[in-house]
Amino acid sequence: MEFPGQNKRTIFEPDRVVVQTAQGEAITARDDPKKSFEGQAFETPWDDVDVAYFSGEAMWTYLTIPFMYAQPGFETEELSPIQSDGETWRRLKVTLPDNVRSHTRTQISCFGPDGLLRRHDYTVDILGGAKALNYASDYRNVDGIVFPVTRRVVAYEGDYQPVREPVLVAIDMKEISLL
Repeated sequence: MEFPGQNKRTIFEPDRVVVQTAQGEAITARDDPKKSFEGQAFETPWDDVDVAYFSGEAMWTYLTIPFMYAQPGFETEELSPIQSDGETWRRLKVTLPDNVRSHTRTQISCFGPDGLLRRHDYTVDILGGAKALNYASDYRNVDGIVFPVTRRVVAYEGDYQPVREPVLVAIDMKEISLL
């Protein structure tokens, strides 16, 4: 991923993050980047590697749902459906294996009647368990795989009741290519 307007990009791997120039020259790197979040308070400023790690684990998760759920070590359980936005959404509780980096080990994906992801529910471990409802929309077909290219993340209270304002994260993917 790129840092817009900063001539920097990142390389994310679960146990290593590299920040480099747009030309590929390493600027900084960190092994076991998740460890740097231990002991941080909400107000602790993040450096470029922290931002790259969080963005990397988030985008990897967002772009691989639901495909990653079929990989070895993932545990799934269908939950009772919910009514939302005038639709019935089927819910899948997923527990990720320890070797997969994501916001938290247990997450819930909500799918609409067409089988497409509508919402991804989770907490964020490195942010002290912050609660998030991640709404997925605006699907685009890329080489036969359909991706939601718009994401809006809001907090929730109680039994997954959205707190619509403020929007915590807004993601608009303009370009996706598969290698």
